[in-house]
Amino acid sequence: MRLAVGVAALTLLISGCASSGALTTRDEVIRKILPSTVQLRCDREGGVRRSASGVVVASDVATRRSWIVTARHFLEPATTQQIHLTAPGRKDRTNVVVVASSPDADVALLVAEGIVLPAANLKEIAKLGDDVWVLAFPWGRRLTVVAGVVSQISADAGDDAFEGPARMVDASVSYGASGGGVFDARTGELIGIVESYRTARVSTTPPQPTPPQVFEVPVPGETTLVSSSAIARLMKSSDVPAEAPK
Repeated sequence: MRLAVGVAALTLLISGCASSGALTTRDEVIRKILPSTVQLRCDREGGVRRSASGVVVASDVATRRSWIVTARHFLEPATTQQIHLTAPGRKDRTNVVVVASSPDADVALLVAEGIVLPAANLKEIAKLGDDVWVLAFPWGRRLTVVAGVVSQISADAGDDAFEGPARMVDASVSYGASGGGVFDARTGELIGIVESYRTARVSTTPPQPTPPQVFEVPVPGETTLVSSSAIARLMKSSDVPAEAPK
């Protein structure tokens, strides 16, 4: 009986240590990816303002530059605009300029002068069910961290791929999250950025004669990504090394 109790106590102790270790690992991963996450805002002609999220993918101490990726549609349609970023823990704003955009993927590359931010490492292969963290600034407000899993892999039509470039996650996002980083929860590596999310039209039925109002509500679990493979291709074509000096 005493032996059984001792084994049970040892099992609980080991479980407790494992849980504690997992929490520490999660904390370390989040602390690792936070500095690579930035908020983007642009002021466009006519007084129009827009916001999005972005991820630092390369930096160079010698030239004091940082390269950031975000969703290309944030910058469209092309017009005169001023873009700036803010990073967690920093109150100052830094101007950024667009240096390249992909012709076949919803991703653009920007550069910030005079600032060196930690860059995320890319992970081009993901697996169905992999845990992820999505870091973004919904509605142009405070940073949020949302958990999810990889729910779809990019594959040729008719193929049921188990691993490859990530195409979809089940984490729910909203306006302003476009360009936000989707990170592997175990390693903190970047598997993609938020491209879009599916919405459903919901209408209200107020008392007459007030006309009904229609809202676009995000559908949970259908967030599409631009994979890190597409990001790597854009960086390579723009002469930005995948592992720039930090």
